[in-house]
Amino acid sequence: MALAMTDKSKTYDYLVVGAGSAGCVLAARLTEDRRTRVLLLEAGGAGGAKEIRIPAAFSKLFKTAVDWNYSTEPEAQLHNRRLYWPRGKVLGGSSAINAMIYVRGNPADYDHWRDLGNTGWSFAEVLPYFKKSENQERGASDYHGVGGPVNVADPRYVNPLTRAFLAAAEQIGIARNPDFNGATQDGAALYQVTQKNGGRWSAADGFLQSARERDNLTVITGAHAVRVLLEGNRAVGVAFLRDGAMQEARADAEVILTGGTVNSPQLLMLSGIGAADELNAAGISAIHDLPGVGKNLQDHPMVSVGYLCTQKISLDGAETLGNFLRWLLWKNGPLASNVAEAGLFLRTRVGLAVPDLQLLFGPAYYRGHGLVRRKEHCFGFGPTLISPESRGTISLRSVNPLAAPAIRANYLSTDADLRTMIAGVRLARRLAHAKAFDAFRGEELHPGAAMESDAEISEFLRNELETLYHPVGTCKMGNDALAVVDARLRVRGIERLRVADASIMPRVPAGNTNAPVIMIAEKAAEMIREGA
Repeated sequence: MALAMTDKSKTYDYLVVGAGSAGCVLAARLTEDRRTRVLLLEAGGAGGAKEIRIPAAFSKLFKTAVDWNYSTEPEAQLHNRRLYWPRGKVLGGSSAINAMIYVRGNPADYDHWRDLGNTGWSFAEVLPYFKKSENQERGASDYHGVGGPVNVADPRYVNPLTRAFLAAAEQIGIARNPDFNGATQDGAALYQVTQKNGGRWSAADGFLQSARERDNLTVITGAHAVRVLLEGNRAVGVAFLRDGAMQEARADAEVILTGGTVNSPQLLMLSGIGAADELNAAGISAIHDLPGVGKNLQDHPMVSVGYLCTQKISLDGAETLGNFLRWLLWKNGPLASNVAEAGLFLRTRVGLAVPDLQLLFGPAYYRGHGLVRRKEHCFGFGPTLISPESRGTISLRSVNPLAAPAIRANYLSTDADLRTMIAGVRLARRLAHAKAFDAFRGEELHPGAAMESDAEISEFLRNELETLYHPVGTCKMGNDALAVVDARLRVRGIERLRVADASIMPRVPAGNTNAPVIMIAEKAAEMIREGA
């Protein structure tokens, strides 16, 4: 099919492919220099759904037009279930459909990245980029910045059940932590959220909204990238499908992939960049043999431990006209909740240097990604493995660029991962049976009180475990045989091509991943401006 130019009268310095969190940051930061011309391509739309704005409604965005609606291949350790993976397909990407939790991970995560040979990525070196992006409503400190595009706020609404959770944590010996992003990660707290005035504040709100007023930034939505255009070993542009027509755009300086952990490796492979034998087997002519593309997939698995609530105070009754008007007029009340209102980090066994478990608490029934509903009031815990040993892959299932790639997460493929998740389920039960929940605790819905042994809990995990939406690592940064990008995020062996999103993480951080993705893009923008 012949390719049409996007605009024959206009050329660009940089093409940014994917307007998720990373893409929004790069488009905004690079166009701060008014001489720099940037084209930002996004496969999804602009994102006008009212549910994007209402924090408590995020699960209503799942399996809609703003969601890529991916599924894994049958997971061998999970009774061959195919797990649903929501990913944002809209300006702002997954920051427009997530639970808005602002957690950076543990400082040791970034020191580990450095120790793997990635110069410049220690915690001390990335902290300035976290601070640069942040507008911390509590004020500036050694760990926090003000004035940045990411608005970080304390929650405007906290359910009584969440207060009980914090009290229960103290009752079983888990101390309060005033700041998960401060001097220490261990402990329990209310989550801070990426909200502003009680509404979601996505990367599109923070970075792209004002940047779109610049005449040196062009944003094209509904543009599905199908391959990177190469001349020899140099990236010169991108081909994309829009409104049924194939088009191309060219870059004088660089092509920057910010499609995320699923889409960035898929686009590389469709462009002939990846493991040569696998590409040839898939019907793609291998142009550059880079075996690590699509490998090293990591994610945080979570399971819901749920209870009936004996009082009608949960978020399960939040969808009322009164609560909607309360949110619309004053931006508070139950609809301002991010549902996963609080959580904790801890070490499940003696001798660990850092926490290996995150546990989220929600004053609502949350099973099947919030898509399964009950009439009763409920509350639940989400024990989550944040230091997984399991590794998976992203691979092509078809040469058709519109076909979803094959996702093999390989959850619970090691005994250590399974043991940590069993410990997490037992911790959730300890919390639920603390004195603080005596006034609220009803029947244990899942796994159910009769399931007590490790074998029974293991079976529960294999039947119920899901993603916590934090896939990373498929274009990992490093200098080993499976490294796809170097420490400057340049694709190895291809000139003028960079990847700057969650896929470059060599190891998943011990916490939510949106803040780290924004940090990566902030650092990438500075490296690009420096010409390195």
